[in-house]
Amino acid sequence: MKWQMRNLIGGAVALVLLAGVVPSTAAAATDTWRHGVLDAKSDAGILLMVGQGFGKKDGLKIDVMQFHNDIVELQALLAGQLDSYEGGPDPAIVAAARGADVKIIGCQWPILPHGIMARDDIKSVADLKGKTIAISAPGGMPDLLARAVLAKYDIPVADVRFASLGNDGNRYKSVVAGVAQAAVVSREYVPIAKKQGVKLLVAGKEALPNYLRTCIMMTGKTIATRHADAVRFAAAEMRALRYSLSHRNAALALTRKLAKTPPTDPRPAYIYDWAVKDHAVDPTLALPHDKLAWMENQLVQLHKLPKPIDIDQVIDPSVREGAVKLAGK
Repeated sequence: MKWQMRNLIGGAVALVLLAGVVPSTAAAATDTWRHGVLDAKSDAGILLMVGQGFGKKDGLKIDVMQFHNDIVELQALLAGQLDSYEGGPDPAIVAAARGADVKIIGCQWPILPHGIMARDDIKSVADLKGKTIAISAPGGMPDLLARAVLAKYDIPVADVRFASLGNDGNRYKSVVAGVAQAAVVSREYVPIAKKQGVKLLVAGKEALPNYLRTCIMMTGKTIATRHADAVRFAAAEMRALRYSLSHRNAALALTRKLAKTPPTDPRPAYIYDWAVKDHAVDPTLALPHDKLAWMENQLVQLHKLPKPIDIDQVIDPSVREGAVKLAGK
């Protein structure tokens, strides 16, 4: 698939690289791990479970901090404000190719739950011409997904307007309110969309089957200087994901607590059951080399990388290898 887009990640990566030279004001204690996640939503009971004491077994306190998008998370990592974060791996690949110290250590959600949701009067992708599509920050996953769908259906990017409208909730509300005619959001909104005149137009996993939703990133320096802590964190993540996938009620209760959703909201149960049914979550934190290489290749086609790079230079399997042994079966 030949993508056609301009000025996507470059500006964001420039900010990221600048952030990388900002010194951290305080060193983290060796028994505390600061992990960045995206804002809690209907899958919070899966993705944020690691913050519920799963590092205690190995003597690690895990502080989970929420961010609006993965570009800001990457900036925080390189500025020394985080020890790790989870988000789309593509900004990390671009930043690493340009000299930033960032490594992918594992991927816990290999299937995109996102898609393009649109108002009912949008009958096809072709109807998006001349319309506004809500995304997050330029260079983030929603931006990439929207452009990939347009490319797949041979619609020039210049024929639509992009609006950076925050997180999934804000983007979905913008469609309901008519501020945007479409938005890239999680499919968690499917259960409530019909009553609000909105529908799932394109499923992300169909448009981008090789696109990895979230991976975990660290800096090479952190891996070198705090390797034991990095392994303990990854092992805690594995245990937390296994627990979430086998304890539906506990996961849904945590989602409702963190995302502040009432018991009558159908979204947490919908996205949880979809994730389990479609095996969308991988508690082994696998490093799918083929999919990462595919994403790197797309970035070259997008002219966000001047030439292909060896994806192995962005991957560090040592943390996962140690965590598999520590976490057990």
